[in-house]
Amino acid sequence: MHIWVDADACPAVVKEILYRAAQRWERRLTLVANQMLRTPPSPWLRAVQVPRGFDVADDYIVQHVGAGGLVITADIPLAAQVLARQALVLSPRGERLDAGSIGERLAMRDMMEELRGAGVDIGGPPPFSQADRREFANALDRLMAGLGRAT
Repeated sequence: MHIWVDADACPAVVKEILYRAAQRWERRLTLVANQMLRTPPSPWLRAVQVPRGFDVADDYIVQHVGAGGLVITADIPLAAQVLARQALVLSPRGERLDAGSIGERLAMRDMMEELRGAGVDIGGPPPFSQADRREFANALDRLMAGLGRAT
C-alpha cells in the first residue's frame, strides 16, 4: 500500500507520525504540495512539488493513487474522488471516511459553503489538539495493523 498525503494543509505533527509509520511498516509515503517540502532521508519517503493552482495537488493524488492506496486528507471532495478509485481515506484528525459516510460529508460541506457565501460567520474547525494527534496516530496504527493481518 502506498500512502499519499495532501500535504499543503496537513499539520506538521501528522507528517511526523506518518514518517515514523512509513519506516516502521515499510510503506511508501508520498507528500504532495505546491511548496517545497523536506522529508527525513529514507527510501520510503518522497515529496512531490506541484505547480500552484486550484486543486493541482488534489488532481495529482487522484491521478496517481491506486486501489488499496491510503490518502491522508481533510479535503472532502478529494476524499470522494479517491474513494471512487477504491483507495482508503483517513483525515488528519483520525476519521476514516468511506463510501457510506462520504455523501453526508459532501452534503455538509456544501451546506457550509452556502452559509459562508450568504455571509454567515460559521467559524472554522477547532485548532489541532493533542487529542487529535493521538486519535490520528491510533487510527493509523489500527488501519495499518488490520491491513498487515489481511495480507
